[in-house]
Amino acid sequence: MKKLFLLLVSVFTLQFVSADNDKPITFAQLPAEAQQFVKQNFGDAKVAFVKKESEIFDTSYDLMFVNGDKIEFDKKGAWTEVKCKHTGVPAGVIPAKIAEFVKTNYPDARVLSIEKDRYSYEVKLSNFWEIKFDLQFNVIDMDSDD
Repeated sequence: MKKLFLLLVSVFTLQFVSADNDKPITFAQLPAEAQQFVKQNFGDAKVAFVKKESEIFDTSYDLMFVNGDKIEFDKKGAWTEVKCKHTGVPAGVIPAKIAEFVKTNYPDARVLSIEKDRYSYEVKLSNFWEIKFDLQFNVIDMDSDD
């Protein structure tokens, strides 16, 4: 019983030690898909830093520009979150149906961030609205942070 307990403690300790393994990397070390995304949508922006986050079962990448804009990528290099507080998210990043919804309902608002996961998209607008869409781009939730 004592050996089993020590084994469990060792396993949990090893997991916590390796769980927060962030390390700076170069832009060239990003997956090719992420590099292409940045070049296509943020061509002139200057990269401040790139970081690889290794967790127990997953890897992700964070890229921050000098102006404060930020992109998060999954292990394959697909974007999962884009935050552009000052400039707004580039039009090429926003799915057409989401862009159309925002333009129709909030013509004076800019999309400041967009986040996607396996089930939904969430956008934050410059008018303080947060809108959540399912994968078919139907609105499933709205909230105002004003």
